[in-house]
Amino acid sequence: MKKIDITNVSDLRNQLNRYRRGKKFDIHQFNQVARLAWLGKVLMQPLEPEDETCKAFLIYVEQPDELVSHCLSPDQDLVGQMHIVDGQQAQALIQILKLGVEERAKLYDDLSRSDFYFRYFS
Repeated sequence: MKKIDITNVSDLRNQLNRYRRGKKFDIHQFNQVARLAWLGKVLMQPLEPEDETCKAFLIYVEQPDELVSHCLSPDQDLVGQMHIVDGQQAQALIQILKLGVEERAKLYDDLSRSDFYFRYFS
């Protein structure tokens, strides 16, 4: 666990500002989290909802199903944990999450109207 010296107020302010900005995932990590977000395996909420200057988000990356885990091979240090992500990457993840929900809903809607019988026996 990281130890913060609280005798120096300016160090404490700097640590707090770094915390409130969040961190950026590298390209590999972002792509993994984005794939899981598309599948709906990411939960997000603003880090400080009452503070409009804080753009960072708190993100929880759920453990994927076995099939998804086998196909995507996500890093174990990403899944099952919470991350504080900067606002720019968080906004992109929100768009990916929304796109995934819309595309999966369309897929399920098309599936509900599919007539497999006539496809194979006509």
